[in-house]
Amino acid sequence: MINNIKDNKLLNKNQIGVLYGIASVACFAMMDACVKWLDQFPVGEVLFARFFFGLIPILMLVPRSEIKTFYKTSRPKLHAFRAVSGTFAIVALFIALREIPLADVVSLTFGGPIFVTLGSIFFLSEKVGFRRWSAVFIGFIGMLLIVKPAYQELNIYYIFPIIFCIFFACVALSIRSLSTTEPNYRIALYFSLLSMFVGLFTLPFGWVVPSKFELFLLIFTGIIGSYANILLTASLRIAEASLVTPTKYLNLVFAILLGYFIWGEIPKILTLLGATLIIVSSIIIFVRESKLKKQVISPRP
Repeated sequence: MINNIKDNKLLNKNQIGVLYGIASVACFAMMDACVKWLDQFPVGEVLFARFFFGLIPILMLVPRSEIKTFYKTSRPKLHAFRAVSGTFAIVALFIALREIPLADVVSLTFGGPIFVTLGSIFFLSEKVGFRRWSAVFIGFIGMLLIVKPAYQELNIYYIFPIIFCIFFACVALSIRSLSTTEPNYRIALYFSLLSMFVGLFTLPFGWVVPSKFELFLLIFTGIIGSYANILLTASLRIAEASLVTPTKYLNLVFAILLGYFIWGEIPKILTLLGATLIIVSSIIIFVRESKLKKQVISPRP
């Protein structure tokens, strides 16, 4: 299907890239909804399903010429760091999805670039000017607005999207280095394998036997999650990042609609205001880093 769209002469590369970006956001939204729907299953079981079945699209990307050596790498330590960081991030995301409103989770995860900027300062010794410091400040204000009701409700689960953002920063910084020498499928492979085994090791603590429909959702979660990342990567390869990156904010629209129609969740005014500030913050960071010609990092681990 992707090749068919590429061959369509009626669309230019930027238009195709934007379509891929929108499709990626839709896939992520469906994955998030499935994870939330499967809240009666242990997190470890859902984690295993997400990455066990998610390996299928990843392995399909391996070139035939590398079928015997696709797993070999000269950078095992950095792969391990990326995989561990990604696993912590995805576990935190899964916990958040089942415990707090969908729109709140998605809004807070938009804060990932804020922590990437901070990480680049402390770990890569990058110089950050007034614009990006202002963006970081605006983003934190937005996050505080979303989290504020949690203090009144004593809902500790609002900390998990922030944990996701912290580990997302580790993922982004490691991918910046890995992508200079490693293909995307290999980076995704080691992350998927570690997350899958972490989920599998929770089996002795009790798993739930799924019905046929629930098994379908578990399989769908894995496959759609991997295709979301594949589409996102393809969109950034084909089109200008300045056109593709803003499509990720459609995820909030999907989250509001799915949250309302499936779970009856109505986003709070503070959530919408905070999300607006976080989006403004991440756009400022993105524009500035684009001018500095830095690599654009996927917004999901």
